[in-house]
Amino acid sequence: MTNHENKKLKLAFIGGGNNSAVGYVHFAASQLDNKFAVVAGAFSRNPEENKATASRWSIDAERTYDDWQQLIKNEKHNVDAFVVLTPTPHHVEVIEVLLKANVPIISEKALVTGPSEIDRIQACYDKSKHFLAVTYNYSGYAMIRELKHLIKQNSLGTIQKIHLEMPQEGFRRPPDIAGKPSMPQAWRLQDFEVPTICLDLGVHLHHLATYLLELEATETVAQFTNHSHYPGLVDDAFMLLKYPNNIRGSMWMSKTAIGHRNGLKVRVYGEKGSASWLQLNPDELELNYNDGRREILDRAGQCNYANQFRYNRMKPGHPTGFVEAFSNLYSDIHSELLHYLNKSAGKSNYVFGLEQARDGLNLFKAAQQSVELQRWVKLNEQSNLELGQ
Repeated sequence: MTNHENKKLKLAFIGGGNNSAVGYVHFAASQLDNKFAVVAGAFSRNPEENKATASRWSIDAERTYDDWQQLIKNEKHNVDAFVVLTPTPHHVEVIEVLLKANVPIISEKALVTGPSEIDRIQACYDKSKHFLAVTYNYSGYAMIRELKHLIKQNSLGTIQKIHLEMPQEGFRRPPDIAGKPSMPQAWRLQDFEVPTICLDLGVHLHHLATYLLELEATETVAQFTNHSHYPGLVDDAFMLLKYPNNIRGSMWMSKTAIGHRNGLKVRVYGEKGSASWLQLNPDELELNYNDGRREILDRAGQCNYANQFRYNRMKPGHPTGFVEAFSNLYSDIHSELLHYLNKSAGKSNYVFGLEQARDGLNLFKAAQQSVELQRWVKLNEQSNLELGQ
């Protein structure tokens, strides 16, 4: 690796304070491989939380701002990218300002709350001059990347089915974090243009399916349910999916599945074999073949991707985790951002932006229309339905 590739880039955070659900994860992931330095921020609307976060992360007081717009104005020439970590309903106004300021953006998912806000961003977005990366971190796991390689190498044969699920229990049994109950944030207790559960969990499932298949769904039928004591809120969603090439799939996401802290699971079935990956056992990929063979592939096995040094901060037997997967993505963003800043050729296979965010939100809007119409909805039909055709 050259010294140029080792260059530490400077970040400013908008949101992500001590009272944020994701702020510390982003901070830790950005620091793990010494790729970034967080040097400025407007971390919280609460002045005391803002100062406390800056102190915790050793941010200079003069570069800690109570107003995020003042942060952008003062720091846009001093940092390499702004990281958007406000609650999702506030993303669109922040991203619009950042795009108009022509500064690179790293945004927590979901990018925005629905297709209409995507339209607002696209109105001021120019792919040829803007940098916008969305942090779908689950594809940062080494064994997910190994699975992608196996699919590309035709090890499973022609893919026929993909099933993804992300059951959680937080709306029936809020988790304790450091001995304190972690109650849902207020914005997560209302639905927007698409149900919030799709913004919170569904975009991860869409990203993983798209990442592995390199295809977008063409048609969906969905069932949305409320099983919690938050009335009128979708907290359990099940979707059947049709993809090109006769591939079929499903997605299940839930906030009311007692017994699941985060049961993210991916299963892919081909004509020659299948693969299964569970986030709670992240270093293993279960493989089954049509000749009866069964294998457990892990980082110590015959891997083509997961055996790289970057995925082995500690030797196999010491499982990698969520923050490390996030850090893998931050390293990929670092590489792509360097190319952008230096106006050099280079595109990461792991960094995704506006286009995939748009496709995912369109899928979940179609799912919502499927629920309303009680039938399958095609993605191109979904666009026509929005136009009233």
